[in-house]
Amino acid sequence: MSNADQVELYLWALLALGLGALVGLEREVRGHEAGIRTNALVCGGAAIFGLISNELGDTRIAANIVQGIGFLGAGLVMQRQHMIRGVTTAATVWVMAAVGLLVANELSVTAVLASATVVVLLELAPVSDRVLQWSRRRGTVHEGAAAPSSRRTPG
Repeated sequence: MSNADQVELYLWALLALGLGALVGLEREVRGHEAGIRTNALVCGGAAIFGLISNELGDTRIAANIVQGIGFLGAGLVMQRQHMIRGVTTAATVWVMAAVGLLVANELSVTAVLASATVVVLLELAPVSDRVLQWSRRRGTVHEGAAAPSSRRTPG
């Protein structure tokens, strides 16, 4: 592989790092775990593994990214009393690995659009909180559901 090819691979990895950092910025601003560095590293790492996978022609590497990130995400989910926390953080890390694989496969437009969609979905947290409050007033939410105020703490 030529030096120019290696620089091109590095630029793809940089794109993934940047997209992960943008999604992580939203998490950081809201005070959640897995902020800028975590999302950038997960997205960039998935892209690097995906690029290696493509170069070697071995799809098992990319397939194992999904498994490994699932394991990492499971460590982010915690149960306290009757509430489960960190599910959105785990899902964000998981989807950012997928974005990294999009970048590795040179699907930059899809990766950018997916990242923007993730940010929009994460920004819908206040809407989700209002729906939960409305459901509680109607009595349609189970007792163990997380309170909107608890969703603002790290996790």
